[in-house]
Amino acid sequence: MELLSDFLKLIVPAGLVLYGMYLTVKLLLEREADRHRYEVKNRYTEAVVPVRLQAYERMVLFLERISPNNLLLRLGGSSTTVLEFQQRLLQEIRDEYNHNLSQQVYMSQAVWDQVQGAMNEVMTLINQASGSTRPDAPALELSKRIFERIIEKDKLPTTDALKALKEEIQAMFM
Repeated sequence: MELLSDFLKLIVPAGLVLYGMYLTVKLLLEREADRHRYEVKNRYTEAVVPVRLQAYERMVLFLERISPNNLLLRLGGSSTTVLEFQQRLLQEIRDEYNHNLSQQVYMSQAVWDQVQGAMNEVMTLINQASGSTRPDAPALELSKRIFERIIEKDKLPTTDALKALKEEIQAMFM
């Protein structure tokens, strides 16, 4: 019995010391894992956030460039007939889109869909306005028809996509 008592006197303190060491090592490992996660998050932030912001900036620029107001002002004197002007406007939109196509990987699918929707809406607007004019009419007629349709809708086709882009950017930092 005394042997059991002496054995317990040795085992209990050793077990407590061992348990204390276990808790200490566990705490150190958890802190090290937290520190590692924090460093990875910081490296991600330093590397990815600027690239994502640049992608959003490029998409805002894309939407501004294909906005009918800016598009018509920029290309207004480049064609003589409605047909030529329509083709020039549509080609400019496609070129801008192809130039910025890779930016979709940095934004949500919902926002990318809105950007594509805005582009399609602008192209539809141009095609509808062109359909209501003679192909050999002066290019200025197409501009007038496009502006008339915008006034009827009382909203630019790119407005919602720009709003969605801005909201997603703000959500990244809130």
